[in-house]
Amino acid sequence: MYLENIAVDAADPERLGRFWALLLGASAITDTPDLVEARLTVEGGPVLDLCFPRVADPVLPEPRLHLDLAGGDRQAEVVEQALALGARPLDIGQGEVPWVVLADPEGNPFCVMEHRDSYRGTGPVAALPLESADPAADRRFWRAVTGWVDDDSGFTPALRHPSGRGPVLELCPERRPAAAAVKNRLHLDVRLDPGEDADDAVARAVALGGVEVDPGWGPLPWRVLHDPSGNVLCILPASS
Repeated sequence: MYLENIAVDAADPERLGRFWALLLGASAITDTPDLVEARLTVEGGPVLDLCFPRVADPVLPEPRLHLDLAGGDRQAEVVEQALALGARPLDIGQGEVPWVVLADPEGNPFCVMEHRDSYRGTGPVAALPLESADPAADRRFWRAVTGWVDDDSGFTPALRHPSGRGPVLELCPERRPAAAAVKNRLHLDVRLDPGEDADDAVARAVALGGVEVDPGWGPLPWRVLHDPSGNVLCILPASS
């Protein structure tokens, strides 16, 4: 398995997908009224697709996952570009911090980060902060399902692509437990390798504390799980 998608539910996929593709310099690969996908390629590192399916659920004020964008010396420039594309400043009670908190055109929070040595070589997305009830357990789980490796260069337990490039998956202490009945509007998808059996992959994830769930959408070509902290993960079939 390998990490393939950052999935973001969207009321207007074309608007939201265009915002993120332009802001991150991602290449459009699907552009329809109900699904927009943009490919983010980090030189020498991972290829990640940003997927924006049409979903009517409301935006949560405190999402379990968000994007931290690389800013550093260009922080003010990145913030200015985001605002010009339709973002707005957002106060989530962060107080005086060295990063800038914004909301995308549909209200999803994201941050433009200050310089950190741990963000060298990430590309435009510095980090994927994921709320965790047990960062050590979640790191074991996500290490198994993504193939990423431990990264201890920052402030929290984290994982990174084996190349040492691309965004850092940060396991951050959660503010409150995940609500089982609330859908994560941002989540991660992994894809099976050719020949990899879906039942075996799900069993390995469950053995590490994951839980397979039925979202009630009828038969699906992918499998939906929660990680040990209740964060949503989809396991996609191998590419044909």
